[in-house]
Amino acid sequence: MTSLSLVLWIVLGIALQLGIYLGIGFWRHWREYRSLRSRAASLDVPLTSVGLLSGSPTVVAPSVASWPGFRAFRVDRKVVEDSAQSVCSFYLVPEDLQPLPRFLPGQFLTFRLDVPTATGGVEQIVRCYSLSDAPRADYFRVSIKRALAATDSSFPPGRSSNFFHDHVAVGSRLQVRAPAGHFFLDRGDAPLVLIAGGIGITPMLSMLNWCLAEQPEREVWLFHGVRNGSERVMKSHLETLAAAHPNFHLRLCCSDPLPEDVAGRDYQHRGRVDLNLLRGQLPLKPYHFYICGPTPMMASLVPALEDWGVPDARIHFEAFGPASIKRRATAAASAPTDAMDGDIVVSFAQSGKQLAWQPGAGSLLEFAEASGISVSSSCRAGGCGSCQTTIVSGEVAYSKAPDYDPEPGTCLLCVCTPKTSVTLEA
Repeated sequence: MTSLSLVLWIVLGIALQLGIYLGIGFWRHWREYRSLRSRAASLDVPLTSVGLLSGSPTVVAPSVASWPGFRAFRVDRKVVEDSAQSVCSFYLVPEDLQPLPRFLPGQFLTFRLDVPTATGGVEQIVRCYSLSDAPRADYFRVSIKRALAATDSSFPPGRSSNFFHDHVAVGSRLQVRAPAGHFFLDRGDAPLVLIAGGIGITPMLSMLNWCLAEQPEREVWLFHGVRNGSERVMKSHLETLAAAHPNFHLRLCCSDPLPEDVAGRDYQHRGRVDLNLLRGQLPLKPYHFYICGPTPMMASLVPALEDWGVPDARIHFEAFGPASIKRRATAAASAPTDAMDGDIVVSFAQSGKQLAWQPGAGSLLEFAEASGISVSSSCRAGGCGSCQTTIVSGEVAYSKAPDYDPEPGTCLLCVCTPKTSVTLEA
């Protein structure tokens, strides 16, 4: 073989490899383009508003604008979702029958409720509940668990959840604020692990239903922890999805199964959702973890994932009382520097109290309550706006942006701390 022939063979080999590489790249982009065209057409969204970079979040711009304040909705359906009859789904349609905005899977609705009092009157309260289905143009769905009074506790049962179960029926009229919240699914193509404790399954249902409909090739794991089989929510729906989608892996975990609960049929793991379970089940991949559940579960699981080496940017969570969950990566940054010097004074104008701030006091809401100052509050997580308070002077700091956007010159006491000496109208 002459030198010229050898050079030609080398050039031909390089050209062939380049052609194969370009062909594979074109095929992948064409497949993604066709998928995006289909999704854009179903959403009535111009294709230019949909992200085209593989691996990056693809945020679809809503084709219908959200609304300010509260909007009237009617309950179209009411469905019991568990054998214990403690969880009920409410399907909500707008009274004006106009299309609904495309919310982000994992977000919540805020309700303004007129709850009966023991004296025969009505008290207005504000509560937030996660959306439990994929975005749809004609209805919203929330799934609410009845909160009972704890044994050996003086605290009453959940007022809003019991109001929904006992007083909200098909045809009832509700005042609803537009979907909101910073806890929502990254629409990239990274594999997902959804972890729910009890009724924390609700935002996971929204994420799961959307993902399996829009990204059926994406790998998804769902770990749902309950006490026993009677607390399983939407059992048949989840099992149907698992049977239809080979990339969806369902793991039901019972910490205290009933005698009639059968391993392998009613649950896959006996015990709680913990790091040992995750390490034994999950292949080594760059998962995004989405977690929602009661505070004790979050307080143990989030630090455990950090110890396992999961990057902070891949751990997303929403807890029942998330202000108590401290992330190591942000703990140092979240404390205002001035507040650690012990010279911060918090003044409450209406109460006439001036108090020295203690850095370990928690939020300004907790600080006020510990000082005997009554402040209106509801979600205690920066979502409903009930504790919005005017700042007369000074500055406050948030460890993360609240879901509810406070008006200029105000703050949400439940999720902020003083940055300087501050005077509040409370």
